[in-house]
Amino acid sequence: MAHRIATLVESLVEATATPYPVDRYLEFIDPMITWRDTRGKVIDVRRQTDRSTTVTLRPTRQWKGHQAGQYIEVGVVIDGVRQRRFYSPANAENTRGDIEITVAVHDGGLVSNHLRDNLEVGEVVTLATADGGFTLPAARPEKVVLVSGGSGITPVLSMLRTLVAEGHPGQITFVHYARTADDVPYRAELDAINRTIDGVDVRLHYTRGDAPEHFSPEHIADVAHCGAQVYMCGPASLMDAVREYADDAGIADAVHSEAFTIALPSVVADDQVGGTVTFGASGTTADNDGRTLLEQAESAGLSPEYGCRMGICFTCTKVRTSGCTRNVLTGELDSEPDSHIQLCVNAPIGDVEIDV
Repeated sequence: MAHRIATLVESLVEATATPYPVDRYLEFIDPMITWRDTRGKVIDVRRQTDRSTTVTLRPTRQWKGHQAGQYIEVGVVIDGVRQRRFYSPANAENTRGDIEITVAVHDGGLVSNHLRDNLEVGEVVTLATADGGFTLPAARPEKVVLVSGGSGITPVLSMLRTLVAEGHPGQITFVHYARTADDVPYRAELDAINRTIDGVDVRLHYTRGDAPEHFSPEHIADVAHCGAQVYMCGPASLMDAVREYADDAGIADAVHSEAFTIALPSVVADDQVGGTVTFGASGTTADNDGRTLLEQAESAGLSPEYGCRMGICFTCTKVRTSGCTRNVLTGELDSEPDSHIQLCVNAPIGDVEIDV
């Protein structure tokens, strides 16, 4: 009954504020005073590495917290247009409190470069409810292996911080792959945890330099074979290698990467190939070869911003100004003009123009 009354009151207030929602009026007073919208004020911006930016947000009262491993939608206004991206909070899971996101900066990435170069303390961004099934179970596993590469560190770092905060009595192995030591966000914290927290073993591997180290079964076999649950997030090549090892070792059921388990077809059917892809923002054109728009853009020499390359994070969302595309995950065709689509999971059908 109380919920129904509250809903009725909200509806009445919204009706009296016509033609705009109440929050559109309140933001003229203070953008952090909201009736329904969830927003976050930037309280800290810092560079952890040359290629990443860490932003701390203080959310409005509507924020209900997150579970370790989940992601949230963050909206920022750039040149008068609100851009939305999905990021995993890196802080330990909570029901309230501040939110910390660490964003990998991509060459030519609109939002990631804005967050690094232009975002200021005091600015307000929009937030959406945390979502995603890549989470720890309520009954924590006794032994946990956390594997990450590049920007995939944030959801598993949230898991690590959560388990440490809870005083997890079991064994935790944290394995991260980066180009060099200077490319590891939170390296000082990880070193401190490794030295001071019993039961936590941090293993950092570097993929560039004189002795590059890519994933090898020996990096986790000593712990993964002992009944540990493995949670991983990172580039597709890393996760494919871990899955191949897990399959061979007979422990595939212990590996979790729910947000990134989609088998992604790369091309559309032969009878749908042809035409020209026009990348409007850069003035570049290319013959449509049937691959996803992200792959065709990269082949044309462009560097659009992307994240998971699996249709999960929405980092590569752009406006398709004209033409028809096919979602390679669902098979759905879409020809609505000026629609936001994900480059990594949409392939052009015939002539297409995309704002890249």
